[in-house]
Amino acid sequence: MLNHGGGIQQAALNFGLPPEKWLDLSTGINPIGWSVPQIPAAKWLRLPEDDDGLMRSAIAYYGSENILPVAGSQAAIQVLSRLTEKFRVAVLSPTYSEHAHSWGFIGKKHKKPFYSTPPKHQVEQVTIRELEKKIELYDVVVVVNPNNPTGTVINKEKLFEWRKRLAVAGEAFGREKWLIVDEAFMDSTPELSMIGETGKPGLIVLRSLGKFFGLAGARVGFVFGWPQLLDSMRQLLGPWQITGPSRFITKACLEDTLWQNETRKQLFAKQKQLQDLLNKYSLTPTGGTTLFVWVKVSRSKELFNNFAQQGILVRRFSDPGGIRFGLPGDPTQWQRLEDALKLIKNN
Repeated sequence: MLNHGGGIQQAALNFGLPPEKWLDLSTGINPIGWSVPQIPAAKWLRLPEDDDGLMRSAIAYYGSENILPVAGSQAAIQVLSRLTEKFRVAVLSPTYSEHAHSWGFIGKKHKKPFYSTPPKHQVEQVTIRELEKKIELYDVVVVVNPNNPTGTVINKEKLFEWRKRLAVAGEAFGREKWLIVDEAFMDSTPELSMIGETGKPGLIVLRSLGKFFGLAGARVGFVFGWPQLLDSMRQLLGPWQITGPSRFITKACLEDTLWQNETRKQLFAKQKQLQDLLNKYSLTPTGGTTLFVWVKVSRSKELFNNFAQQGILVRRFSDPGGIRFGLPGDPTQWQRLEDALKLIKNN
């Protein structure tokens, strides 16, 4: 299994500090997430019901009817590679590692396939420059936008261009080609989303409830695509993808436009606050989103350990080297981070 941040219990064992003493800044999940109301008891007693109004609320929030709810966008990532065989896949990297992993990428740490029946795809992790040169050669292109962990945003015009180039090449070769855009961190900037362009073959967009709404534990995501693709995914995933309680929570938070608008303002302000704080202590941000800040630095292992020794868990990356900082949740946590930064700089 790949590491995606979190893991306080393991950090506590590694560094000898009780779990309750840790400040977790490793996940990129909104620390001031949507407040969950009392869940009706009936939601626990019955199977999930498709006609509970969730789809109407989701269509209104996302602005598209080409939608399939799933148990977190990770469920969609796992399934997409199973819908076809022998694709040549490009994953724009560095990025969320589950994409290449699920399509069958064998990294340096894997001496043999990690699936009992591995996907028969050829997977390459590519840079933007490499992708621009030879995008027509690929059957599937995966882009995380905004990117995790760098925060890089690919504008819609460029994504339109890539989609068109894939479509033209697909017609020439007589096979369907896909552009998959993972928008897990897009909710703060919905105007940049590609969801409105879904519905015709070739474009797939993934969204998650976990980051912006701070509801990662609910395990809710959505796939946007064309009818045949969504039907195939529905058949493969089976019924009751989302639990009744999670459906209840999702419907309510998607309808809470007042909270959404206020939270977007708060998150932009918190991102600026975190950038300024890191700059103050000579850790210059090189990217990020409203939910995390990315600092590219070669001594990422040393910094990770420095923070961990003070009970602060950050997300470390080794290729490229860097540290991703999530947002502190309250003034006490902000002060604790600044105290750690001060100590690390002085040492």
